[in-house]
Amino acid sequence: MVYITEQLLRSRSEHNDCEIFSLEEVSLHQQDLQRIEHIDRWCRELKILYLQNNLIPHIENVGRLKKLQYLNLALNNIEVIENLEGCESLQKLDLTVNFVGRLSSVESLRENSELRELFLVGNPCTEFEGYRQYVVASLPQLQWLDGTEISRSERIRASQGLEEVRRRVREQEEEYLRRRATEKEEAQRKAAGEEKGSEGRKPGSDWYTDTNTAPSVEEENKENQEVEENAVASSDLEDEQREREFWHTPCSFSPESRLEAHRHLEEKKRTKEKEKEKKPKAPRTLITADGRVMNANEPRLDFSLTEDEENNTIVLDLAVYRHMDTSLIDVDVQPTYARVSVKGKIFQMVLPAEVKPDSSTAQRSQTTGHLVLTMPRAEGEIKVTKTVQRPPRARRTSSSEDSKRRNTVPERLEVDPSKRTTIDLANIVPRRSTKEGPLETSRVAPPSTAGRSSFSEGFVDDPDVPPLI
Repeated sequence: MVYITEQLLRSRSEHNDCEIFSLEEVSLHQQDLQRIEHIDRWCRELKILYLQNNLIPHIENVGRLKKLQYLNLALNNIEVIENLEGCESLQKLDLTVNFVGRLSSVESLRENSELRELFLVGNPCTEFEGYRQYVVASLPQLQWLDGTEISRSERIRASQGLEEVRRRVREQEEEYLRRRATEKEEAQRKAAGEEKGSEGRKPGSDWYTDTNTAPSVEEENKENQEVEENAVASSDLEDEQREREFWHTPCSFSPESRLEAHRHLEEKKRTKEKEKEKKPKAPRTLITADGRVMNANEPRLDFSLTEDEENNTIVLDLAVYRHMDTSLIDVDVQPTYARVSVKGKIFQMVLPAEVKPDSSTAQRSQTTGHLVLTMPRAEGEIKVTKTVQRPPRARRTSSSEDSKRRNTVPERLEVDPSKRTTIDLANIVPRRSTKEGPLETSRVAPPSTAGRSSFSEGFVDDPDVPPLI
């Protein structure tokens, strides 16, 4: 049984900085609550209260909420409308799918002068003849009933035949209360029979052992194993059959049936938890006994493993959840494999080549959230870098000598002067030492031509100087 505690209210008031004394709205739905308590003392400023889908049988401890405007008690076990006279500001009351059979209890809402909307859809009282007419005539301040607006003409017609409608409603109420009394007795007898049946069943009463025979140890172990397997199989079949019978057996729509279904679900949940405790999950084998590394993907993430030939690296791209905090990720790179822990779940991948863990890097994308591991190879290959071809220059008009100089291979210098094929112009003018003074340049006469018959004056033919060509 779940109770309304201060801790529960504070956990549900995060929008109000976990302060409950100034809380104006709180939602306590689907908490399996069976009683309303403490709210009228701890949350005096409350205006909206959600208590739908619980197991509450009575409306209580809300009379001090003077500022309460909306109360939602749908999908509970309420049978009587009561204890709401103190809610002076109540404007909307939702009692959808409850067990309100006493339609006359609606008259207790006359004190709530601000009440404008009332929902009773799915209650047994809605099947009564004259239900809407009775409610409209009993609550003159009401404007909406079950989502339908009350017109002025409808209110006048309802007030005209109120006495006759009230008499019929009381007769139907008495019949409903008698039927409810029989349903309660049947539910009590059924609960008592189930308790006796559970006590009468004893484990191990369906089999016996013959003490006259003395089987061997191996045969006894085999028999015990077979008996255990048969017992497990039979118990599973019995559980499935019992589950099918429980949900397919017709029953009356009553608070007792709803409580029984709730207890059945709780018992099933507890048995599953016990089975998990008894049979712990075996740890996954990441590295075998002989040292072989296994691949694992417990978080079920998409990934891609590629090899970057230009940079000589191996790149692992892991599609980690985009909005997950990076502190929940742990990376371990080894020479032969990479391991990533994502919220305690292991992702492990064997690498195609040995890598350098010390030089590896881990980066995470700020847009996609992907985790990228860049791991350089341990033994890289020396590769020739590609030469970039320069674009051809624009051709300029040049002489024939320039074109020949570009096309021909440059000549190599020879040590032996006898092997020279070109004219050495460096020794045309003799040099003197710096101590003798400035250099004296000799004039070189142009070579003789066929048209000239005499040389110029002062010309001296030096045999050591080769002629100019």
